[in-house]
Amino acid sequence: MKIVADENMPLVESLFSRFGDVQLVPGRGISTRQIADADVLLVRSVTRVNEKLLKGSKVRFVGSATIGTDHVELPCLEAQGITFASAPGCNANAVVNYVLAALSQVEPGWLGKTVGIIGCGNVGGAVYRALQILGVNCRCYDPFLTPRQQAALCSFDEVVAADILCLHTPLTTDGPFPTRHMFDAGVLASLAPGTLLLNAGRGGVVDNTVLKSELKRKRLRAILDVWENEPDIDPELLELVELGTPHIAGYSLEGRIRGTTMVHEAFCRWLGVTPQALDVASLADELDPQQTSAAYRRIDTASKEDVVSQVLRAYTPAQDCQKLLAALAEERPLGEAFDSLRKHYPLRREFTLV
Repeated sequence: MKIVADENMPLVESLFSRFGDVQLVPGRGISTRQIADADVLLVRSVTRVNEKLLKGSKVRFVGSATIGTDHVELPCLEAQGITFASAPGCNANAVVNYVLAALSQVEPGWLGKTVGIIGCGNVGGAVYRALQILGVNCRCYDPFLTPRQQAALCSFDEVVAADILCLHTPLTTDGPFPTRHMFDAGVLASLAPGTLLLNAGRGGVVDNTVLKSELKRKRLRAILDVWENEPDIDPELLELVELGTPHIAGYSLEGRIRGTTMVHEAFCRWLGVTPQALDVASLADELDPQQTSAAYRRIDTASKEDVVSQVLRAYTPAQDCQKLLAALAEERPLGEAFDSLRKHYPLRREFTLV
């Protein structure tokens, strides 16, 4: 069979080549012509999989090595009888690492503040558990959960009154609780002055135009890893945030490998084949012969006063921000730089709290 895959999926060729001819292509450039005679399409979040892309193709399986599925037109796949698989939770720990490091970078005293988590699924739930280990006061909002599932649940008004807000929701436009522009002019205006907003979910959950106005007035502060209109993000907004990164919060080596292996397992089940037994940590070590940051992969939480410095030794997201800002200084097209930084992202290993 012919398998068209995003070239940015680690190990995709080695895992899928036994099933057919794997053709690696840039994710944002996948076209109708390229998949016309493909049986399988493997993507990440930058590829819009919809009726227009699939028109006339013989694709029977689509896999997305990502948590979110807003880039995939699921009803279209269902109507055409195409099997779909994603990788929920694959990079949850990577995003936890990003949140801890970004807060440590921007707000050194954040461990003593109240953190509100909006969306407590795979990622938000993992963030909550990490903050509980660190003894951080948390409030959670997720209308799809019950107090039995999440003890820290509270109302939306209560959660947005927190000092720091962490957004981890999918991007949805329908249903009882749509999230597009969940943080609109009204909600952003209601936040207390000085509130720090961290969005590592989906850019469209926050009205970026309104947020920019609030940041200009210095009423709010923000850390953004996701943006509206990616990759062509607003350069003025980038200059106003405390920390701005090119949608790489979940880009740990382990997280990306986990995304590929989860899709591989689903693909094997679709074929009726027993999947290989794969160990993500071992695969990551094979791709990282230098064992990046090996000395800092276990954060000792027994020493609370040293947690911030330990986290920043393991990962400093300011370096990712500086690379994006450099594109502005060099007058490079920002969208081009955004995609390039994701495509050529350096090896980043995950750390855990112990």
